[in-house]
Amino acid sequence: MKVAIIQSNYLPWKGYFDIIHDSDIFCFYDEVKYTKNDWRNRNKLYSKNGLFWLTIPIHKDAVKQKISEVMLPKTNWKEEHYTVIRETYKKAKFFSQLEPLIEDFYHGNDWEFLSDLNQVFIKKISKTIGIETKFVNSKDYDLEGGRVERLINLLVKLGATEYISGPAAKDYLNGYENLFEAENIKLTFKDYSGYSPYPQLSYPFENYVSIIDMIANVSLEEIPDNIWGWKARV
Repeated sequence: MKVAIIQSNYLPWKGYFDIIHDSDIFCFYDEVKYTKNDWRNRNKLYSKNGLFWLTIPIHKDAVKQKISEVMLPKTNWKEEHYTVIRETYKKAKFFSQLEPLIEDFYHGNDWEFLSDLNQVFIKKISKTIGIETKFVNSKDYDLEGGRVERLINLLVKLGATEYISGPAAKDYLNGYENLFEAENIKLTFKDYSGYSPYPQLSYPFENYVSIIDMIANVSLEEIPDNIWGWKARV
């Protein structure tokens, strides 16, 4: 049983969906501390004028909370983000794929918490691009022990035989390999290299942008091959 455990992000990049696809179970890990200037409430878009951030304005006190506790602002940010995305990508080749998604996401839903919003979007996009991974939420499990021990306990409860981690976790997991071995869990670090460029609205090619960029510029039929299908041929 391959399991990935990651914090929810706002409009994640394609690599986030790659690791979801690699997993049998994907667990949202939002019972940890919210971090400022991270991917939880922002991501990058790429317009004809270049790269820019799209950010949900979160209250400064959020850094004292868990991600799951962070509330969304009572402002008009949803309409502003909808308008920015629409204006950025309305001339993209496959904007017709993106338009109904953002219409439903920003106009058809209302959330109180950042975590709920992020998870809804991630699940919706996963389904749209053909991912069948099972989603679970860490808040539904008792989390015990220190940072690494909590992670391993959660993996055990999920029945994991392999843990797929993002490469950024290598440093803090270094030296704890024996704890995974003790539970017969293989520790694997995701490799995000090798993605091919696809047509974008500007140059040079920008790899680390929201999945929204790909949905606007690549047909839904070709997106799986762009993210994970190509690996079977190398």
